[in-house]
Amino acid sequence: MPSRTRQAPLCILRAGPRTPTDGLQIKLSLSLPHQSIYKSQDVVQVNIPAESGEMGVLANHVPSIEQLKSGLVEVIEESGPSKQFFLSGGFAVVQPNSVLSINATEGYPLEDFSAEAVKSQIAEAQKVASGSGSEQDIAEAKIELEVLESLQAALK
Repeated sequence: MPSRTRQAPLCILRAGPRTPTDGLQIKLSLSLPHQSIYKSQDVVQVNIPAESGEMGVLANHVPSIEQLKSGLVEVIEESGPSKQFFLSGGFAVVQPNSVLSINATEGYPLEDFSAEAVKSQIAEAQKVASGSGSEQDIAEAKIELEVLESLQAALK
């Protein structure tokens, strides 16, 4: 009687430490209208501020399109410290082949911001938002306040 054998799954056959060639990297493109911060660069993980909640994106992540709220994007590379960028919002597209594209209108390294300057700008925006200015001025101040409060939280 012939015996049936099944091949073990690839994850069981693979032994030993994983390397970047194991397919555990994602290709990140992080673009702003005036510059590309990352161009299809291999990274280990990217943490993004999706509207649906904070998300960690790793290799082989489920494909999705996420709207980003203002907040911190953290890029974890194979070596060295993680890099942090504050984005004003945008979109992230996770493709099935471990490719992540992030497009944002504005983004800056977190280290470029001063906590004291942000605190001062929050106070100014609060005055305008609760003042008796035009509807447009108040609406713009509320949006500015939301972004600045996200930035202040990221700086802590």
